[in-house]
Amino acid sequence: MKSFAKFKKLACVALAVSMLAGALAGCGGEKKEAAKAPEKIVKINFPTAGASGALYAVGAAITNNWTKNVPGVQAASQASAGGIANLNMVAGNEAQVSIAISSNVLQCLNGTDSFKDHAYKDLKVIGGLYMNPNQVVVTKNSGIKTLADVKGKHFAVAAAGSSVYNECENHFTTVGLKFPEDIKAELIAFGPAADMLQNGTLDGAWIMSGAPAAAVSQALTANCQLVEIDDQTLDALKAKYPWYAKYTIPAKTYPNQDKDIQTSAIKMVMFCRHDLSEDTVYKLTKSFWEHIDELGKAQKNLQGLKPADAVKDIANLPLHPGAEKYYKEIGVLK
Repeated sequence: MKSFAKFKKLACVALAVSMLAGALAGCGGEKKEAAKAPEKIVKINFPTAGASGALYAVGAAITNNWTKNVPGVQAASQASAGGIANLNMVAGNEAQVSIAISSNVLQCLNGTDSFKDHAYKDLKVIGGLYMNPNQVVVTKNSGIKTLADVKGKHFAVAAAGSSVYNECENHFTTVGLKFPEDIKAELIAFGPAADMLQNGTLDGAWIMSGAPAAAVSQALTANCQLVEIDDQTLDALKAKYPWYAKYTIPAKTYPNQDKDIQTSAIKMVMFCRHDLSEDTVYKLTKSFWEHIDELGKAQKNLQGLKPADAVKDIANLPLHPGAEKYYKEIGVLK
């Protein structure tokens, strides 16, 4: 009887051990299943500009890179009305990342000009990119040789309140014109304007885009030319608006462009919402710069960019902590 009792006791212990092992295995299995839970996807909407401009292609190249190379990120670019619209979309949480000229980003941050009474004080910057030149395209039959010659001409200035409209106002008032009173201003974007330049129903149009831009190429194949912005005008612009820089569009950039064209330019800035996590923005910044050669092959405006220049000429705009972390890591910032 003692042996049987001892056997029964041992059997109970063995059963208890077996049940405990099973329970532990079950817990381990649950942990294993939890480890396999899908990573949370960060979706990024990236508005750019009109589909005929270089900025549209720049945005597509960047978002393709991020989706391909940053785990957990799905990024997509879209056409938009340009920089001011992009800033409003990011401020309104309709988009997470975008690009605009540094002057517009500064205005949005401070709530001035087109952003009066609706500042986005938490706006953050990922980095400065390339210079975005102003390109003034006119028909050869228009007789326009300088900005002042646009007086009384049919000229496309894009939508009121847009980046291009503001550029027209800054430049034409600098050369002594009343804007828009002194010109026959047409509120037409450059894509449709290129067609009108070709058929002669428009004398000129303003585009602010990386060069080469497809719509400018289209216009210059059809009896159009670029107008230079001279040193006197540039000096006057820079005295009032310090973000401007002198820029040269090299000869042969466009069809039938036989000489260098001097113009003005402002640096493009990639910016984002403040509430994108530090880790996410760090990874986006890192991926962008680690694949810059590949991006440059996909879009000419991204060729030759260097991280050291990303924190220069950006009007002292605040970097996102994730971007700042990356620039410190590679020695660009201390």
